[in-house]
Amino acid sequence: MLKAYIPLILAAALADPSAALTLDLPGKVLAEETRSELPGSYALPTAAFDGTSVPARQVEGALDQRAFRLDAPDATTLALIDPLRDQVIAAGYEIVFECETRSCGGFDFRFGTEVMPEPDMHVDLGDFRFLSALRGDEAVSILVSRSAGAAYVQLTRVSSAPDVAASVETPVNLDEAEAQRGATVPAQPSAIGSALDETGSAVLEDLVFASGAATLTEGDYPSLAAVAAWLEANPEGTVALVGHTDASGSLAANKALSERRAEAVAEALVQRYSADPARITSDGVGFLSPRATNQTEEGRQKNRRVEVVVTSTR
Repeated sequence: MLKAYIPLILAAALADPSAALTLDLPGKVLAEETRSELPGSYALPTAAFDGTSVPARQVEGALDQRAFRLDAPDATTLALIDPLRDQVIAAGYEIVFECETRSCGGFDFRFGTEVMPEPDMHVDLGDFRFLSALRGDEAVSILVSRSAGAAYVQLTRVSSAPDVAASVETPVNLDEAEAQRGATVPAQPSAIGSALDETGSAVLEDLVFASGAATLTEGDYPSLAAVAAWLEANPEGTVALVGHTDASGSLAANKALSERRAEAVAEALVQRYSADPARITSDGVGFLSPRATNQTEEGRQKNRRVEVVVTSTR
């Protein structure tokens, strides 16, 4: 069987190359897709679907997730995951959970954990295997499945990352940043009010959430002030706040995250800007309504947003 020596490395985040994890994949690589976040957050499954959700441990750091399509038409999922498991153990990781299709929870496990979207990562709901492992503060998970003619492997690693808080807290002139990017989406209060009157919706571009979280950071948000002003000027109007995500991870997880973010924005409108809660609803659609491609980081950033939609004017 052909094999490919593929390093699972997040070079931008690791100062010590010796800390890298390298894995010998059980087949020739036909295609590879990657996703990285710094800082990043990942819900590492630690048990099978329990009837409500997939128990998980939240790990944070430098996130590196890769999906491989392999030329291994005759390999079983057991044959795919066994050598990878051995290599992870040899690298000093301790297996904390492993399962196969039924013992994982089948459909509910697949859609309750983070999986890169089709066609990058294909999961046969009747034939897949999963394991998760820890080494200190670092985490690794492996998901394998197959189609009629190929094998699929998803590798997710979260490793220690440098402190990037200073760069996050650096003040940015949003007006200048918008102009430099040539952005056309309304960001100023008057523009948002006009958009709600003319088209019935607007993207709240200035919202800032913690990575992988639904908490809206403290600060003044002109877009929310604009929505509150529109509601005051239209006393019979109602709005819905709709959360959106990129296509990284499962639909269930992304839909839940988008709903929580929309709820956080609604709460901020009420508590910080004195909007009437009876005139505001919130919902989330996950990655089902993209406004840009999910194949690039720029596109994924555009897809992670909250929109305000006018639901009634009288």
